[in-house]
Amino acid sequence: MKRIDAIIEIAAKAKESDAMLVGNIGIPCRELHSVCDTPGNFYMLGSMGLASSIGLGLALTRPDKKVIAIEGDGSVLMNMGSLATIASHDLHNYLLVIVDNGSYGSTGNQPTATSMNTDLAAIAKGAGNRQVSVVDTPGDLRKILQTMDNGIIVVKAEPGNSTAPVITMGPEEILKRFMDISSRPSH
Repeated sequence: MKRIDAIIEIAAKAKESDAMLVGNIGIPCRELHSVCDTPGNFYMLGSMGLASSIGLGLALTRPDKKVIAIEGDGSVLMNMGSLATIASHDLHNYLLVIVDNGSYGSTGNQPTATSMNTDLAAIAKGAGNRQVSVVDTPGDLRKILQTMDNGIIVVKAEPGNSTAPVITMGPEEILKRFMDISSRPSH
């Protein structure tokens, strides 16, 4: 499976469940934007390793909303402490999907530690996460997304990027439209 195939399935789940969706740095954000751009998507254009933490913060502040974060293996390796923090909160409304393609896709497909012997699902379980699944086909991802609303899914994918176009919105516009969707209404 390619990362874009996983993003198509994740975006469909987010749309179906009216979830806020936090995208990983760089090209994965471009791929998400090309597949399904909505004001409920937050594109992490330049903050590697933070999609999982931002998604967790959203889920904590908006327990009434589903939150899905898409993170890459390189980003999770950069911020592995987020896996323990996610486990300590065990939220019903937060799903982290790690697309593990064994490479740093946005910087030239250099191999990550997961291309050798690092197992992110085992690390997530070791950090205390009770619901951790691993899939490697679009059909299996679609099936697990139908039944799993919280926890961590590790999607095994091939290295490589699609030819998704650059996002034309600037960071300020992305933030404003996302804040309009994600902010709690004042009473």
